[in-house]
Amino acid sequence: MTDIFLEGGRTLIGSEFVETSLALSGQDIAEVDASRGRARLAIDARNLLVLPGIVDLHGDAFERQMMPRAGVDFPIDVALADSDRQAIGNGITTVFHATTCSWEPGLRSADNARGLMEAIERQRPQFAADTRFHLRHETYNLDAEAEIGQWLTDGRVDLLAFNDHMDGTVGDMAKPRKRNRMVERTGLSSEEFDRLVGHVLSHASEVPASVSRLAATARAAGVRMLSHDDATPAMRQGFRAMGVAIAEFPVNEDTARAAASHGDAIVYGAPNVVRGGSHTGWTKASDMIAKGLCSVLASDYYYPAQLLAAFRLTADGVLPLTEAWDLVCAAPARATGLADRGVLAEGRRADILLVDDSVPLRPRLIAVISGGKLVHLTDATRLLGMAATPREAVVAA
Repeated sequence: MTDIFLEGGRTLIGSEFVETSLALSGQDIAEVDASRGRARLAIDARNLLVLPGIVDLHGDAFERQMMPRAGVDFPIDVALADSDRQAIGNGITTVFHATTCSWEPGLRSADNARGLMEAIERQRPQFAADTRFHLRHETYNLDAEAEIGQWLTDGRVDLLAFNDHMDGTVGDMAKPRKRNRMVERTGLSSEEFDRLVGHVLSHASEVPASVSRLAATARAAGVRMLSHDDATPAMRQGFRAMGVAIAEFPVNEDTARAAASHGDAIVYGAPNVVRGGSHTGWTKASDMIAKGLCSVLASDYYYPAQLLAAFRLTADGVLPLTEAWDLVCAAPARATGLADRGVLAEGRRADILLVDDSVPLRPRLIAVISGGKLVHLTDATRLLGMAATPREAVVAA
């Protein structure tokens, strides 16, 4: 692997920006405040921000590559390869593909989740981003419990989220537009969809025990867990008691405060920040951030959002960039247990972004380094050329 030298740059070291150079060796940062030495590839980072790569613990935009229109499918391997390029092109060097495993057939079925997991495992060596599997288990999908438990035990799941969208599904059945979208996604007829929902609802009493068993399996396997759309402090407390330490999209401030008071990681969507509010009309993420009630921003359904959100928070005076960047980088790394990344320091994984911040609110990625490899470059004039291989190395070879 080619050693890389990053010359100059306003580099995020700890909690401040420092004018310095970095030397990378293999997958790691070898030295901060370095000289070029024998690095074979040098990149001019002067007048650019040098930032740790983004960690996205919840992104499901890959679904649009799989099914760009209702009923129009593309092969999983093609969709994942395109999603990898999109993630890297937006500064995401660690991506958890948030894959729904629902009682529905079609795009969000257990069969599709299994296929995605297997495709990620096959293609992982080819991806530029460090790609992981975030399983979003719809808790009413009781038939999948045994299989998911085995996946957890076998180490095939990197994050496990407990989702319960059943109330929303029932409510949307009375809204023609949303109902049609759900039905199209499943590939069922309208009558078949109604019968399926009725059957699933008839087993509601079995859901809590199933959740408890899966949480116990995840704890034993060392898999970190999230609860999705917690509606009350009591709901958050119940999940916390099962070892679910990440609150994903709590729907109101009381629940977010209950999570924060116990040190839970609190996740909101970066698109919420970029757009100035939730598309569902729920909690405004920037307000939660200002109140200290959000510790992680995820891409959710739009890969560009994390990069844009950090700069939006700074432009709006909510947080300085050093703290805003923590929301998309170091904090998600901590929440997911990835101690080797999220900050720029010697010995840490070399996931690094070079960003031109000269246009307010529109940061432009110049280069992306993932695991010590230059995987994205938009300005080749930044390359300073290859250092000559020392004669001794040639003779020794």
